[in-house]
Amino acid sequence: MRYNPSLMTSDVDIAREFSPRPIQEIGESLGLTDSELLPFGRDIGKVHIDTLKRPRAVEAKPKLVLVSAITPTPAGEGKTTTTIGLGQAFTHLGHRVCLALREPSLGPCMGMKGGATGGGHSQLMPAERINLHFTGDFHAITSANNLLSAAIDNHIYWKNDLGFDPRRIVWRRVMDMNDRSLRHLVLGLGGRNQGIPREGGFDITAASEIMAILCLAEDANDLRKRINRILIGYRWNSDPIHAEQLGVTGAMLALMRDALHPNLVQSFEGTPALIHGGPFANIAHGCSSVIATRMAMHLSEWAITEAGFGFDLGAEKFFDIKCRGAHLNVSAVVLVVTLRALKMHGNKPRNELSSPDPAAVGDGLPNLEKHIENVRKFGHEPVITLNCFETDTAEEAAVVERYCKRLGVAFAESKHHAEGGKGAVELAQRVIDVANRFESDPKALATIYDLEDSVPEKVRKVAQSIYGARNVAFTKNAEKDLKEVERLGYSSLPICIAKAPSSLSDDPNLSGRPRDFEVTVRNVQINSGAGFLVVLTGTILRMPGLPMDPLANHIDLEANGTITGLE
Repeated sequence: MRYNPSLMTSDVDIAREFSPRPIQEIGESLGLTDSELLPFGRDIGKVHIDTLKRPRAVEAKPKLVLVSAITPTPAGEGKTTTTIGLGQAFTHLGHRVCLALREPSLGPCMGMKGGATGGGHSQLMPAERINLHFTGDFHAITSANNLLSAAIDNHIYWKNDLGFDPRRIVWRRVMDMNDRSLRHLVLGLGGRNQGIPREGGFDITAASEIMAILCLAEDANDLRKRINRILIGYRWNSDPIHAEQLGVTGAMLALMRDALHPNLVQSFEGTPALIHGGPFANIAHGCSSVIATRMAMHLSEWAITEAGFGFDLGAEKFFDIKCRGAHLNVSAVVLVVTLRALKMHGNKPRNELSSPDPAAVGDGLPNLEKHIENVRKFGHEPVITLNCFETDTAEEAAVVERYCKRLGVAFAESKHHAEGGKGAVELAQRVIDVANRFESDPKALATIYDLEDSVPEKVRKVAQSIYGARNVAFTKNAEKDLKEVERLGYSSLPICIAKAPSSLSDDPNLSGRPRDFEVTVRNVQINSGAGFLVVLTGTILRMPGLPMDPLANHIDLEANGTITGLE
């Protein structure tokens, strides 16, 4: 064992050792004034969006760091924990730093993954509030989405002046919970006073277009424009109908007024973190908001953010959608690696991933190699960090370090889980070196495809270049969708590919570095408000289900008000 097991107590037990500083102190460390910080209780605040309009308080040009990972195990490889630990390490080194992270969704919290506020000695506070409801942003997004749904059905019920074809309404309701029974429904049953019967269903809020719109909007005016241009359905003559025509955009904006401002919290060591928006990376674009990212850069020297799941999912969309649209680029990319993930990709049984096996680690390295290649396709040299666990051995870690040295890639072990910021200082120094080299010879943002490419060509470029696919097959339904995309003039939009997170392919059972496989596209959905096309591959769903033994079965509220089991 590489750590003293006595140090590896539960995240909740560790969290009880720390008390958050008043949020005003965290705001002051970023130079926020009383009018810019909107307290949400003692430990949480919102930073007014207008803060972006005043001059930066830091002279140095801000550097943006992206944290991603290799293809993860079902439990994840600790990107959020690494991001927090890295931020704390920058604080240790005397740098002004701010994190920009996604808000947790109740679906994973109650389903399989648990909370999303880090782990060990690299956590955000107050974890229970962040994981459960937080400042209500998810609920505001859910309410705004469902107001639009209600307005559609109400319009059809009374006069249907717009001529909605009830068979071709594409706007769906959402909720922030995994519930497979709500995927496909018949609405409006019960007689003439209950509405007009039609088919419908629910997606999870994190996969909704409203979530994507909030995370890609520049400001309140841009938010309004994006909501107005949402495609919600079709007339009987196949003409499109957009949200603006229902007249509820103003009400939707009113519901999301406070959700537009990023949320400010802190790590155990007082490192500021802006948490805002929470789109999934396997069924959405997987990045925190543009507003929060720009705010973190506006208030600090170093802004550190993450993109969901492996580099092939969240990070590809971070560059091809978010950076392209918001004119951002990063100074450094961190790839998180764990020995358990490498052993999984080396075909070691998943119930044995904690057992030492240097050979299996070596067998899993082709997955890491592919992600390194992908980082370089966006014009960057990655920093590989081994997120250390108590079951890791020095012999196994040496396999990864030797491999990185052979490829000429920066490498650092990181013990932030056990040691907090001081355990990630070596990683921070590697990041600083790589970022400074990049800034001394900066390159323009590289993307995998051009917006002028046809939609099938965009999909093929991502599938072949990033996933390593041989080809892409489009089902009959997908071909029909592509014709509709072209008819309505949306072919120039970027693409958001929804696929399995546990594989570089669209088959969740293919681990390692699959080769000679074909990606199957079954549908293409138009998210005209968000400004991208959602490309559904394999069997990916926009409303997940709960596992057989969901974490909700193990969460409880103790008599003293402490919530347990949310780890």
